Amino acid sequence: MKMPKKPYTNKRIGDILIERGSITHQQLKEALEMQKNGNKKRLGETFVEMGVITREELYEVLQYVYETEYVDLSNYVIDPEVISLIPEKTALRLKLIPVSKNDDELIVAMANPLDVYAIDFVRDHTKIKKIKSLMATEEDILSAITSYYELGEYDDIIEKLGTELVFKEEEGEEDSKKLEAISREAPIIQLVNMLIVQGVKDRASDIHIEPNEKGLLIRFRIDGMLHDIRTLPNAIKSAVISRIKILAKMDIAERRLPQDGRFQVKFGTREVDLRVSSIPTVLGEKIVLRLLDKSKGLIKLEQLGFMPEQLEEFKSIIYKPYGIILLTGPTGSGKTTTLYATLNEVNSTDKNIITVEDPVEYKLNRINQIQVKPKINLTFANTLRSILRQDPDIIMVGEIRDAETAQIAVQAALTGHLVLSTLHTNDAPSAVTRLIDMDVETFLISSSVIGVIAQRLVRVICENCKEGYEPGKDIISGLHIKANSNGDGKVKLYRGTGCSLCKHTGYYGRTSIYELFVLDEDIRELIITKASSNIIKDAAIKKGMKTLKDSGLEKVLQGITTIEEVLRVAG
Repeated sequence: MKMPKKPYTNKRIGDILIERGSITHQQLKEALEMQKNGNKKRLGETFVEMGVITREELYEVLQYVYETEYVDLSNYVIDPEVISLIPEKTALRLKLIPVSKNDDELIVAMANPLDVYAIDFVRDHTKIKKIKSLMATEEDILSAITSYYELGEYDDIIEKLGTELVFKEEEGEEDSKKLEAISREAPIIQLVNMLIVQGVKDRASDIHIEPNEKGLLIRFRIDGMLHDIRTLPNAIKSAVISRIKILAKMDIAERRLPQDGRFQVKFGTREVDLRVSSIPTVLGEKIVLRLLDKSKGLIKLEQLGFMPEQLEEFKSIIYKPYGIILLTGPTGSGKTTTLYATLNEVNSTDKNIITVEDPVEYKLNRINQIQVKPKINLTFANTLRSILRQDPDIIMVGEIRDAETAQIAVQAALTGHLVLSTLHTNDAPSAVTRLIDMDVETFLISSSVIGVIAQRLVRVICENCKEGYEPGKDIISGLHIKANSNGDGKVKLYRGTGCSLCKHTGYYGRTSIYELFVLDEDIRELIITKASSNIIKDAAIKKGMKTLKDSGLEKVLQGITTIEEVLRVAG
């Protein structure tokens, strides 16, 4: 249905819906009769209840009326600091709740976004001049107020929950229903929300919720390292896990088998995707939440950590019309980020790019992305076969896991496509050996593979507590570090002393180190003769390939990271 040309502001919602063609005069009359007979719901909600319009249609009209956007508060995670800006009694009286604060602007969800009195009151109370109002249902606002106010910190919430939530190991259907009801109550909702808020604030990539004898151990992975955060008592273990499983649309009654799910929350203006995985352990279910902050957007190739000569050489191969480019490294080494940055670099209006991924982490413009679904046999190999009939220029396969996928990828490269994918190997030259193990013929590998990257993530020294020092002579000689060019024969390196910003780790953030292996005729000859990966690697080094360790030590000399960090990830 099309919107009327004139604004709705001075019209009643019934007239608006009639003009829009959503309801009839008779349906309006019936709804008004229902209100006269005791139905206290607003007219728009009454139409939804009658089934004559959908809730989406109602919100579309209301957004047009109020000239603002509708916000689903169930998908919002609100920072407790923002909640504290407006007292609970005021929020209840004015039917509003603050959802985020950006610099000099406060964003507030309101049942009536045109309530000038309420907006002025918030402005005067908070001393924030710019107030942006969003529309939310009164029911959602009251539910959010119940969930967020007067619950205090972790210890206060846990104390309020008491000890009544202890469940037996084997719970029946009745207990599952009781547990689901409790996990939807305000204290549990707030507790889980606070864990997510803290994880986002602390830059965690993963939140681990691990059962032990005392309860649930909460650990955050920050800059690649796990840190113990707190332990939640046994009494609330089942309720916390069930709350997360409900959010991720997982089966809370199934505790014996691994499950996967996902959900999305809004943290102020930031959208955060959370992938959830559960596994059964002898002490209960363990949950891991992978946090993907979409607001950070795609990183450009120049921001990843390539050395200038590596970046120039990598760009020279990604613009080739056909061939395979492989990225190698362990889980969590940043391969997917490099793949997305590469796709973003080569993406153009004259290219047909198709990807098959598990999972699709970022949605890219003008790129056709496919999510594999093994349950319905939508595997990497099956999808790759279909992709080849879609006239692609560039294909990205999330991972080559088996011989079948490897064979199809090689054939795709040989028939004029550029193929990007990942493998699990320790260094770049070992990718050749891995493909041979997958029964790919050596002459096919030498003809199709044009480059391989091995990568790792290293932590960056915290700029807030960074200090210089002179390393011992044994370290300098052992790692073949060259002295500074100032002529005094000394080497100056850097480290972080630890501060509140980096949580006393000495590191803040991560960057990549790369080993770029580009195949030439000599290397191809070695592959055809089935030379070992060590021989191939030595030949590549002689031709100028920098190993992971070399790339890392260069970043050490630049004051970006430390020797300890490079040795941790690159040996």
